[in-house]
Amino acid sequence: MKKFSGLLLVALLSGATTLGGYKLIFDEDVNNTSALSVAPAQNNYTRTVGYGAENIDFTAAADQAVHTVVHVKNVSYSTAPNNPFMEFFYGYRGGEQQAQVGTGSGVIITEDGYIVTNNHVIQNASELEVTLNNNKSYKARLVGTDSKMDIALLKVDTDEKLPYATFGNSDNIKVGEWVLAVGNPYNLTSTVTAGIVSAKARNLTKDGLQSFIQTDAAVNPGNSGGALVNTRGELIGINTLITSMTGSYVGYSFAVPSNVARKIIEDIMEYGNVQRGVLGVQGGELNASVSKELGINETNGFYVNSVVKGSGAEKAGVKKGDIIVEIDNRAVNGFSDLNAAIVTKRPDDVVRVGINRDGRRITLPVKLSKNEIYSYSGLDLENLTAAEKKNLKLNYGVRIKDITDERFMPYYEDLKGGIILSIDNVKAKDIETVSDVLSSKGPNEKTRVEMVTRNGQLVRFYI
Repeated sequence: MKKFSGLLLVALLSGATTLGGYKLIFDEDVNNTSALSVAPAQNNYTRTVGYGAENIDFTAAADQAVHTVVHVKNVSYSTAPNNPFMEFFYGYRGGEQQAQVGTGSGVIITEDGYIVTNNHVIQNASELEVTLNNNKSYKARLVGTDSKMDIALLKVDTDEKLPYATFGNSDNIKVGEWVLAVGNPYNLTSTVTAGIVSAKARNLTKDGLQSFIQTDAAVNPGNSGGALVNTRGELIGINTLITSMTGSYVGYSFAVPSNVARKIIEDIMEYGNVQRGVLGVQGGELNASVSKELGINETNGFYVNSVVKGSGAEKAGVKKGDIIVEIDNRAVNGFSDLNAAIVTKRPDDVVRVGINRDGRRITLPVKLSKNEIYSYSGLDLENLTAAEKKNLKLNYGVRIKDITDERFMPYYEDLKGGIILSIDNVKAKDIETVSDVLSSKGPNEKTRVEMVTRNGQLVRFYI
């Protein structure tokens, strides 16, 4: 333990409430859709720009959306503990299974019964049932999930052709644009509320992975997994959470952008899991105080503090001190914008990265890599295999594969092979989670690490 007190000294000196095998073909041209594509939007009304809600006809979009949104019932079972007091006085007997029922919403995305919802709506489900707007109910099965982005894909089997949603391009939405939220709050089916897009690329989590669409359309518990649609009836988001002191709507709600949901769905259908590409940079977003500390004039963009060895960014020529201001012609003002541009990409995709370097603007093509080994501050990290997690009786954690910084060499034997459990109080589910947490940190921010050594000792230190 004396060693780790020394490590701590060295490291210090070095310095939201949830709303409770083939690929989809998504044509950009909605007039040319296949059997697996989304339904074309109906353009039987005039789009009004720059006028109040009373001058916009929401009825066509609402009528189209309510038939594609379903009610999702999640039944899970738990075993009640033995309680002699309850058994004696009330006849209550422990050890019996008790059913717990949760509800939410979902959106039909194919005519043969694929449905997208939130992961937290179906989490730990033993049975799933969906009810359509016409009151028909179907048993559903879980196809796949992405817990990080809170998206799940369900399937119901039916001979009927179901109404299904048109995916819009969530990158094209604008702040101030009218939107509708459709779902089943408080088990009130087919509820439609209207509002505007309040903000884009909103990050509400410590890991910095999500980039939500923020709206002021009223959303409450039960709306989870429901549709956020534009005035053309196109699906532009999956309603996911609210921020509230009471658990109910108080002014803002948040949705996973449709482009993110669509990419996750495609990955689950084609690969069976979610494919994520990484840029390979670490750093933080700029503001007036950070820029002053760094001695630079720019106050917008993502400052590159280090580049991951062997990553696509390093191979493309990205350097420490570069300021990323654009990805594929999309402005990058901070980490949430950077993540929003990358999260819909896959390993081996090439993105065009606009950089400010010493007052010059350059563009570099960067090939995204798969995050298998992650290096940070002299520590090389790797994921645990499923068998290793089982043997260690852990369901999360990443291993320190190697030490490359001289500062840590005196503690080499204690650190190497250790399992990191959390970074800044965020569970280290895998190296992607760790990467996302660290990438969102400022250039000079310290990082709190909690880990278990190879001999089972729990230690905490800063890097």
